[in-house]
Amino acid sequence: MYPANTRHVLYVEDDRINIVLMEEVFRRLPDWQLDCAEDGAQALSLLENLQPDLVLIDMNLPDMSGLALLAQLRSNPRNAGLLCVALSADDLPDQVIAARSAGFSDYWVKPIDVIQMVEVLRAALPSV
Repeated sequence: MYPANTRHVLYVEDDRINIVLMEEVFRRLPDWQLDCAEDGAQALSLLENLQPDLVLIDMNLPDMSGLALLAQLRSNPRNAGLLCVALSADDLPDQVIAARSAGFSDYWVKPIDVIQMVEVLRAALPSV
């Protein structure tokens, strides 16, 4: 369990380099905890015990799409209001529209602008 003032993020990503980069970013953020899942099944398993403030979901996972993961995640009423952001190297308008229509609150294009990401995270999830 984490201290009450800790913000918790679940990052679902299959590319190990991206995971390492995100872990380095979060090491420098006091009061933030990052957990990682490398596929949709692992993310769903972790969500049985975690209550993150935010889930960052890669749209192209090895076992399912980010859209499919979001649908499965949302099928659990406990996750109905969970803030989820789509991540992808693809920025075609149809894909962004599909992600937002499915329920993602935002769509970030890789490579992620780390400084902007941290600003968005702090604005969306201010310290408690």
